[in-house]
Amino acid sequence: MKKLFAAVAMAATMGLASGPAQAAESTSLPEHTWEFEGVFGTFNRASAQRGLQVYNQVCSSCHGMKYVAFRTLEDLGYNEDQVEAIASQYTVTDGPNDQGEMYERPAEANDTFPSPYPNEVVAKNANGGAAPPDLSVITSARPGGPEYVRALMIGYEEAPADAELAPGQYWNEYFPGHKIGMPQMLMDGAVEYQDGTKATAEQMAHDVTTFLHWAANPHMEERKRMGLKVILFLIVLTGLLYAVQRKVWSDVKK
Repeated sequence: MKKLFAAVAMAATMGLASGPAQAAESTSLPEHTWEFEGVFGTFNRASAQRGLQVYNQVCSSCHGMKYVAFRTLEDLGYNEDQVEAIASQYTVTDGPNDQGEMYERPAEANDTFPSPYPNEVVAKNANGGAAPPDLSVITSARPGGPEYVRALMIGYEEAPADAELAPGQYWNEYFPGHKIGMPQMLMDGAVEYQDGTKATAEQMAHDVTTFLHWAANPHMEERKRMGLKVILFLIVLTGLLYAVQRKVWSDVKK
């Protein structure tokens, strides 16, 4: 649990990429409709599976999800064999072996999504001095939540004429301070969806944000169901107590 809180704090501090957190200069986020919103909202499994595909083919080259185990993908509709196949696409470090040495092996269902970098120093050196944050809880950690993550991925624009960008920086309408170290990754056709859905940048941003929000809130649907049961129980209990109260006071009045 302490590690999870640490990840939240780290992600909240760093955002999705490098650059100063200058909230005062950020732009209002565009409104977006999500299937998981509201009391009865649930995760769109097809969208989340497409989002996983975007993560695997685009995001995982720089980001990991060290608090999300592959086995939890069964909640998105994958069977055990499919989960093992997805996990085997990644390599994790294990050990030590009998010789006391660490070694690499294909990931298994019980492993978590690994970082593509062996440590933070290597990650910083490969990304202009800022390590790409872990995405395990990014939609819960960042102000604006899913709306911010989606807007950030499609918010790249030409920098204003008077803006000064350092080498390796890009202009993003929704990143605090607008100067971001992550280049635009989602472009039309960046992936070929297995279900035939047209992979526009907007669609990919929606899908991968849905997947990341599921990763950050895997028990959201269970909590909503429990909340509804509690509300129904309280309504029934209130009705019973009201009926008892009326019965008691009716006898007193007589």
